[in-house]
Amino acid sequence: MDRADYSASLSEFLTSLPDSIIGRLTQRSRFPVENAQVRAWAEQVALLKDVLRPYAGEGRIYFEYAVPRLGKRIDTVLVLRGLVFVIEFKVGERRFARYACDQVWDYALDLKNFHETSHDKVLVPVLVVTEAPPTAASPRVRKARDGVVEPLLCNKHTLAPAIENMLTTQAATPWDVDAWEAGRYRPTPTIVEAAMALYAGHGVAEIARSDAGAKNLGQTTQAVESIIAECRARQKKAICFVTGVPGAGKTLVGLNIATRHADAGELHSVFLSGNGPLVRVLQEALARDQVQRERQRGRSVTKSASFQFRVGKLDLSRYGIGYD
Repeated sequence: MDRADYSASLSEFLTSLPDSIIGRLTQRSRFPVENAQVRAWAEQVALLKDVLRPYAGEGRIYFEYAVPRLGKRIDTVLVLRGLVFVIEFKVGERRFARYACDQVWDYALDLKNFHETSHDKVLVPVLVVTEAPPTAASPRVRKARDGVVEPLLCNKHTLAPAIENMLTTQAATPWDVDAWEAGRYRPTPTIVEAAMALYAGHGVAEIARSDAGAKNLGQTTQAVESIIAECRARQKKAICFVTGVPGAGKTLVGLNIATRHADAGELHSVFLSGNGPLVRVLQEALARDQVQRERQRGRSVTKSASFQFRVGKLDLSRYGIGYD
């Protein structure tokens, strides 16, 4: 599975027309592409073509690189001379917001800890606020013990020297980029993170790390789906019991099936739990996440109308059943 919507060697990227790159990004996008997104991609491509021209013939670049555990995508990942640059753009903005700095740092930490072939790599998170004043951009480099550098703060003029400085001061042994790219992503998501990622369109195989493994979770989901299809066709009812050791992925299977059958405009599924606090946290987290995604697309939506997938509390005590 391609983890990025666009990937190419730097040579290919530098010689490709911007329109062809943006066209591929648009074609691969999971969501309708607004004009603002196209303009942001165009500025990112133009800036990176200028910044990376001295490195033609080296490295590889990725746009819209999936971070399954977070259910999000990194604007750009650059692999160059043994370093992994994790780059987040804020096109047209002038201020280095705390949330944006944390966002790109989270991306780098996530790759470091959950992408198998990134465990031993040096990762460099970079926040590019294109219109930030030069005095606000920070060129300092503070490498942490875990191999993840503190985020570099750059504007469109200081990105090039920041990358060059890292390549000069953080010498790394070259490694096989193809092997890195093929590395497995094995996160251990929390239930809230899993729900948000599933609702954002990621499959259970992308976010699952459990004793059962993604393959078994996929097979279990398919088995339950086939029962659902048969019941619909024959107008029958059925109850399915999914068993497994703690951490096997039982809740993930339930969430996966529930999100698949939450069609827009008509409610087909409800995820019920005897854990009241979990229900409240899931409801709030999903609502906030959907509101944020819609705002990024330039749309306004309230939390109360933000999602069709519902979670609710199931009172098991009335049946003499407990839960853990």
